[in-house]
Amino acid sequence: MDNAIEDYISAHIDPEPENLRRLGRDVHLRLLYPRMCSGHLQGRLLRMLTMMIAPSRVLEVGTYAGYSALCVAEALPDGGVIDTVEIDDEMEDFIRARFAASPHGAKIRLHIGDIGDVAPTLTPGYDMAFIDGNKRTYLETFNMVRKLMNPGAFVLADNTLWDGKVVDPQTNHDPQTRGICSFNDFVAADPTLEKVIVPLRDGLTIIRIKSEL
Repeated sequence: MDNAIEDYISAHIDPEPENLRRLGRDVHLRLLYPRMCSGHLQGRLLRMLTMMIAPSRVLEVGTYAGYSALCVAEALPDGGVIDTVEIDDEMEDFIRARFAASPHGAKIRLHIGDIGDVAPTLTPGYDMAFIDGNKRTYLETFNMVRKLMNPGAFVLADNTLWDGKVVDPQTNHDPQTRGICSFNDFVAADPTLEKVIVPLRDGLTIIRIKSEL
């Protein structure tokens, strides 16, 4: 998607809330890898999908700066909550400050640690999940998350086209690409999952869990 199309889309969708605009600016000024931040278009899509799914409980793997968690929290119904897991403890102060400044921050519970350690401490019963963590272990993360989801729940997985590397004919992929490919192949072959890949930014896979494990 070229810049002109991106600008056109941004001008024809709901505007980015001011607190998220400031957060996006802070990410570009203060953090490494600002591309990891969801941004205006994906953020509005996450909000819309959350409103459509109407989850009571959401699980996110990979908080980064907190942008996506705030977009989900914005659309949660009364009493809804999102548990978000971030492995980088150096991000904690940055994230908590942004959550505290948001009118939706009270709906968010931040967990600092690896999902492999955090998942066993969480109570099953999630209606929606957003996976945006370590690409090397995407399939392992999905399997952990799936055990916590309700039947009929939705899982959104980010970066599933991975800059187009998933269609690279070379077999010697980097670990991140191999991780994404393993995840994509597993999801495609599982008849208990409904799935569609949306070519938004770096690819977003929307999955519906049709049945329990």
